Formats: sequence, structure tokens, C-alpha cells
Amino acid sequence: MPISHTKKMIGKRSLIDPGKFLKYRIEKEGKPTFKCPESVILCFSWKLFDHIIKNFKVRKVDGFVAQAYLMEDLAIFGRFGIGAPVSTILLEELIAYGAKKFIIIGNAGALQKNLKVGDLILCKSAIRDEGVSYHYKSRSKYSVASNELTRKLQNNLNKIKVPFHIGTSWTNDAFYRVTKEEVVKYQNEGVLTTEMEAASLFAVAEFRKVEIAAIFCISDSIANFKWKPGWHMQNIKSLEIAFKVAVKTLCLTNI
Repeated sequence: MPISHTKKMIGKRSLIDPGKFLKYRIEKEGKPTFKCPESVILCFSWKLFDHIIKNFKVRKVDGFVAQAYLMEDLAIFGRFGIGAPVSTILLEELIAYGAKKFIIIGNAGALQKNLKVGDLILCKSAIRDEGVSYHYKSRSKYSVASNELTRKLQNNLNKIKVPFHIGTSWTNDAFYRVTKEEVVKYQNEGVLTTEMEAASLFAVAEFRKVEIAAIFCISDSIANFKWKPGWHMQNIKSLEIAFKVAVKTLCLTNI
């Protein structure tokens, strides 16, 4: 929700700079063991991240709080926690380290009754019902993904003829405080999913002038006003499709 006492600070210079913090950490702990590529996949699904490590040709590298692997000319980060604060801190530091294009792959809860566990969602915008984004951009209902990167993802999904949905997500910090009234409201607006990070990450990317896009896999549902978990039902195939399409979009290569 909008934070009234931050309205006048938008655009002001921050006292803590991610580039300076990265320099400080390098001075105290040593340089990371790799040069960060321009293209990065932020993997919020632990199930997918572990699958990538086990089944794809990747090389582990050190230097960030998150686990990091290199594959071709991109980096894959995972197991860094959930929620806007931790993920935006990582995004800020990766941008300071030279990354310029990001694709988020994660789980999301279904708000619409036609969505089922395993469905892929291309997120083009996110409702800002969290706190971090209001420190990066002025009050508005939505944060938006990068048009060009989202378009490329959409084209690559269409090329392999995999079904997917495209639309808006509701980013909400409070996982355990989702109400029926909110779900009804966003269902009526046609919002597809709910998750905890997209609006903040989109806002940071816009502020720092880098590209970002997001693809989600449905992991649970509250569309019928009762929570129906489905992580145990998630087929790795949908998540792997999302990963391969993300790699194709960032690297222009097949894997």
C-alpha cells in the first residue's frame, strides 16, 4: 500500500549505494569468483533450481549471498529466500555488478478459477500491494515489466506452441493475510495470480533502467476462497519449459 511519508523522497539520492556496498564487500571479503554476465535468471522455485543444477551443464560460482551458477552467457541465482526486500537487494547488487537483463521464474497462486497447478503465466504488470516499490517510484496502481523482454518471452512461448496465460499479478507482502474480499476484488478486475515480489522487482528495474520480465508457474489456488496447495503436484515439466524459454530469450540459443 502507498506509504504517505515517502512521497517527497522519490528521486532523492540514497545514503546507501549498492555499488559502494559491493565495493566495500569486495574490499573486505575479496572479489567474487566470476564476472557477472549481462543476463540473469532469478529462480524463486527451489524445485526448479535444484533440477537445473542436477540436469543442466552449469558451473557453480561464489561471491553473492544467493547460490549462483553460470550457464553459457548467463547467470542463474536461486535459494535467496522469498519476499520483496531480499529479492530487490539481490537485484540492486546484480545491477551494480553489471547485469542488465533479468527474467524472474517463480511460483504464483491462482486467483482465477480456470487456472490450474502447472499453468504458465507471463506477467506483464503487477499490482503494488507491498512496500518496497514506493521507495522507487511515485504512487500508481501498477508496476510493469519491460515491454521488449516480455514480448520476446511471449514470442518464444508461442513458437513452441505451449499454452500460457498473460496478464496481471497481485503482489502482496502478507502471505498469511489474504482475505476473501481482496480475492473477489481482484478476480473481478481479471487479475490472474498473486505472489510476493514482482511489483517491487519491476519498480527497481524501471528505476535503474534495466530490463526485467517474469514467468510464473501456478503452485496453489485461492480462487474458490479456500487455499488449495499444489506444490506437491507441480510437474517439473512446466517449470523446465519456463526455464528453457527464459534461456532462449536471454541467450538466443537452444538448450
